[in-house]
Amino acid sequence: MNLADEFPLDQSIIYLNHAAVAPWPRCTSKAVKQFADENNHSGAQNYLMWLKKEKLLREQLRTLINAPSVDDIALVKNTSEALSFVAYGLEWQAGDNVVSSNEEFPSNRVVWESLADKGVEFRQANLAVSPSPEEALFYMVDDHTRLLTISSVQFASGLPVDLKKIGQFCKQRNILFCVDAIQTLGALQFDAQDCAADFVMADGHKWMLGPEGLGVFYSTPDARKKLKLTQFGWHMMENNFDYANKPWKETKTAKRFECGSPNMLGAHALSASLELLLNRGIKTIESEVIQKASFLISEIKKNDLLELLSSGQPNRRSGIVVFKHKLIPSEKLYPILMKKGVICAKRGGGIRFSPHFYTPIEKIDEALRIATAG
Repeated sequence: MNLADEFPLDQSIIYLNHAAVAPWPRCTSKAVKQFADENNHSGAQNYLMWLKKEKLLREQLRTLINAPSVDDIALVKNTSEALSFVAYGLEWQAGDNVVSSNEEFPSNRVVWESLADKGVEFRQANLAVSPSPEEALFYMVDDHTRLLTISSVQFASGLPVDLKKIGQFCKQRNILFCVDAIQTLGALQFDAQDCAADFVMADGHKWMLGPEGLGVFYSTPDARKKLKLTQFGWHMMENNFDYANKPWKETKTAKRFECGSPNMLGAHALSASLELLLNRGIKTIESEVIQKASFLISEIKKNDLLELLSSGQPNRRSGIVVFKHKLIPSEKLYPILMKKGVICAKRGGGIRFSPHFYTPIEKIDEALRIATAG
């Protein structure tokens, strides 16, 4: 793969914001243009071919997270929608609680806080005060804990958690385990079966290099049975192309969460991005992403003007590195960086850099020089 050709970014920018919204690779842009031209010239004449693309996307997502079956994969609008399916699909009892962390993105916080009127308590563990983030979560669990929900990687610090350890803990206690994997999928290896997750969700527009408006929602068959449906439409029925389907019943597969027509444009785009990622190999991509993060961490530690805010531990690294300038407040440094073409984010009390596998080391080094100079 010629990375420069596949990612022809404007040479005036250094793109270090894949933890927010990623640029599309050339193959994805091409897929969207072809789909638009096809619609322009022949409408839905080739709809059966579009359905094959949708089927391929489900298989690609199954492969990406190592789901047992495509029947466990639902195509959803975004992470928030999938989390809402879980939060408002479960039958809660007053006194139940949900355990999470105090570092979650709002998507994995507000939906659980909204259950307060049902008598459900949302408990937020402080990940920094225990011997490990996992122990901080476990400490919050009691006999009334119904579900533990956590981001695989924290958006504002880049901290990854030991999902397998948490999954085993939950299974031993009959607690549902929900993973927001948006900061992992496409950058790091993920195994839904190995970590014993009941629910996994992620948008496609970050490390998966896809468009906004299309994501994945994984659920095991047993966990799926625990969720009552909150949306209804033609697409979630068995034999959904039988429009005279009376009496109807919902499918037992994860497509039960897809109430209406699929996002075919998004499916063509995300499928193209995933083809690129899977062809390169997620294991290889993870190695490249961690290499870039490790370079950042090493250079920041050597710089007398910069302070690392992310964990420096080798086993606590992801694609996200957060730091601050010792003399320039992050509120002032961030607009300077953006004006000089360093596309990044202000998160976790500092500046967040999130390079992907294709980001040249030279560009990362240049971004650090710009950040140091201020």
